[in-house]
Amino acid sequence: MKTGKVVIAGGSGFLGSLLAKTFHEDGVDVVVLSRRPSPAPWRVVTWDARSVGAWAAELEGADVVINLAGRSVNCRYTAANRDQILRSRVDSTSAIRKAIALASVPPKVWLQMSTATIYAHRTDAANDEFSGIIGGNEANVPDVWHFSIDVARQWEAAVTSAALTRTRRVILRSAMVMGPQADGPFAMLKNLVRAGLGGRAASGRQYMSWIHHRDFVRAIDFLIENDSISGIVNLAAPYPVPNALFMRAIREACHVRMGLPAARWMLELGAWALRSETELILKSRRVVPARLLERGFEFRFPSWPEAACDLCGSPAPEAAESPTTLQGATW
Repeated sequence: MKTGKVVIAGGSGFLGSLLAKTFHEDGVDVVVLSRRPSPAPWRVVTWDARSVGAWAAELEGADVVINLAGRSVNCRYTAANRDQILRSRVDSTSAIRKAIALASVPPKVWLQMSTATIYAHRTDAANDEFSGIIGGNEANVPDVWHFSIDVARQWEAAVTSAALTRTRRVILRSAMVMGPQADGPFAMLKNLVRAGLGGRAASGRQYMSWIHHRDFVRAIDFLIENDSISGIVNLAAPYPVPNALFMRAIREACHVRMGLPAARWMLELGAWALRSETELILKSRRVVPARLLERGFEFRFPSWPEAACDLCGSPAPEAAESPTTLQGATW
């Protein structure tokens, strides 16, 4: 987009700031909806992320609304945290849907964040939008992992539970967005590598799906401009890789020769100490973006070694293994 108005709900975090900055620099009128407004180069409007209020006026005549709101899942899944994770997603999404329905001139398109974690834990084949297996019935995963699937199902149902005939809806099943920002997941992984702890996690066979932050922004713009695309879209690079190779690429990009591997019991202990869950690192997320590829979207960073080097500010690997070799690696 080079003109128009974009409203970003939950736009104060890592992804929201990334999108707001890009749109603002392109001359787009950006409005961020935030529960805790702070000064920014664009307008920031208060909302409670639960109910329709004065903020809904910002949607009148807007070109795009993007909802990224949701409590971080980087926590222990206590009863209180589970409730906050679920409610922050479902309530904010329902509020956006109701505000669109009430608008005299509703936004042309609504891009709603979801998660690639909705797919099943698997290493045998990739999950795309057409044949991917929705998780929740796996017998070989901890019961606590099923919570994320339940949240994702209810999150997406909140988008489609009522008709919106004048607004195109796109549900973004996003993989981890990798950027150099200090509050993003890549910074945490790079710090582990530099501390000598960047080896494989458990068996290292679980797949890591990801997308470079520049491709994330470009994909959002692509989906806004292509008005024939609606429904589910996977936001992920086309070549997910096993954890062991994923971490090896970061070590090489950081010029770190070795990284200590972590056994499963070590990960469980570390997650408990850090008040997090091992699902974030142990679940195999093998997700591919079939719809983006079939519509002609071209990734600038399709392969992880190249992306890791860019994020670390290192030269691209001269003789990197092909993406297909990395994807099909055996152990």
